Parts: sequence; C-alpha cells; structure tokens
Amino acid sequence: MSISYYDFKNLPMQSRYEFVLTEGKIISETSKDGLKFVLYELSSFSVEIVYKTINNKIEGLSVFQNRETL
Repeated sequence: MSISYYDFKNLPMQSRYEFVLTEGKIISETSKDGLKFVLYELSSFSVEIVYKTINNKIEGLSVFQNRETL
C-alpha cells in the first residue's frame, strides 16, 4: 500500500505506528544509551521509530521526506 508523506503525517499516531510496522521495510537499526533506533523505508519517505530497549516500548517517531536524486 502506498501513502504520501502528507497523508501519513495526517494519520493519528497509533495508525502511523501500525502502518510503519506492517508496510515499512527496515533499512537501518542501531542502539545507543538504552535506546534502539530503527529506520523504515516507505514509498516516498522514511520513518524512524525509537524504542526503549529495557521494555521494547516505543519512545518516539520521526518522519523524513526522501530527497530525489538528480
């Protein structure tokens, strides 16, 4: 399923998490100071979800527009 950056940003937060976890492709994962940062690729943008490693609870979500290469 494809969704635009703006449509994604207008979803309720819980729907954003669900969409990323079902439709996103993990492209990077790193851990630091008790947090795990997972970067997901979606159609035309990327989403980073931050998890607290001690309980695997979601701490935050950031959305990034992908730049087109020339």
